[in-house]
Amino acid sequence: MLFSRHSFLNAAAVFALLLAGDTAIRGVHAHGGHGGGEQVPEGEFRVTPVITIEGHGGMETNLDGKPEHYAIDGQFGYVFEWGLPNNGVFAIEGSIGPSLVYGEAEHFYGVVHAHGHDDHDDHPGHGHGDHDDHDDHDDHAGHGHEDHGDHDDHGDHAGHGHEGHDDHDDHDDHAGHGHEGHDDHDDHGDHADHGHDDHHGHAHGSGAPFKRTDVRGYLAARYQPNEKLAFQVAWMPYYVTGPGEEFGEGLKNEVGVNITYAFGDGDVNFALGDGLEDVIDGVFISVENRTGWESDSTYIGNYTDVWPGFGFNVDLLNITLSGGPRFYVPGSYSGLSSRTDWGAELELEYPITDTIALFAHWEPVYSSEDWGSEGGKGWNHHIGTGVTFSF
Repeated sequence: MLFSRHSFLNAAAVFALLLAGDTAIRGVHAHGGHGGGEQVPEGEFRVTPVITIEGHGGMETNLDGKPEHYAIDGQFGYVFEWGLPNNGVFAIEGSIGPSLVYGEAEHFYGVVHAHGHDDHDDHPGHGHGDHDDHDDHDDHAGHGHEDHGDHDDHGDHAGHGHEGHDDHDDHDDHAGHGHEGHDDHDDHGDHADHGHDDHHGHAHGSGAPFKRTDVRGYLAARYQPNEKLAFQVAWMPYYVTGPGEEFGEGLKNEVGVNITYAFGDGDVNFALGDGLEDVIDGVFISVENRTGWESDSTYIGNYTDVWPGFGFNVDLLNITLSGGPRFYVPGSYSGLSSRTDWGAELELEYPITDTIALFAHWEPVYSSEDWGSEGGKGWNHHIGTGVTFSF
């Protein structure tokens, strides 16, 4: 069978490269076989070059003005894998590439948008609103990771583990990705002299016009001691190259830590005769924490997702569903207290050949409380789709 537990976890790594950001790491997700394919035998080493192209967007329908942002990412990277005993693997994955920004850049989930610079001593000279879809990963991915995204982010619970999710983490935001739920997008520069209303109007009222080309990166280490358990740590840097973001030019940073446990062997294919009695083989639980900083080093906050999920195949199509509470702790800059949001993610992957795979992801998140004068209670969404090539 093309999609085994190994490809389920290993594919997640490459998928994270895809979503790298928004989406980007949601954890060992259930994505089947691109970029690595077969399990690396114990004692052997494999290097897989990966190229991912993803389009993703974030829609913050829970905020005043309903700001939106979109991006087209090109990620170029490698997955390095070492085979371990008990069908385990240790992998290091990294990618980097341009991100064509429309509307505003990705930002960390839950960023508080502009209140006017008088309200924020930490940000003299500009308003303080920042946007956050991811986150969603966004991206994933992004990607992703999402924002994986992006890709975050594909990019989206290094994002939730599951057997087919390892590649996703390595690759998002729904690499993503990034993925995402995650859109870690932020707009600061263009709004240096604008308040909250101008910020939303610029991102949404003008139809999310092209802004500039930023640079997105992804670096992750994944340790899978056996077929059921996987640990991952990921860093998702994002460099804002020019004006147009509320926190200014510079390097945004996001760090993710994910633990995923699969209850079965991850080998569920309803097109090959599996039935309800086999569902447990695709069930997993993922715990992921993400922490974000803006381009001016402002600490945005962190969140922890505790999301159970289910991954399965219908012939070659791999489908992963996950969701649960998101425990969000905003940074002190926001003046907000902790809250519990609720999110979910749908991820699809379809291999065209042994080296080409199509993917898509959607991460809706419901915020339980307002984020201040701009609103916040309600739904925001991160979506992404793309293609990955492994060599």
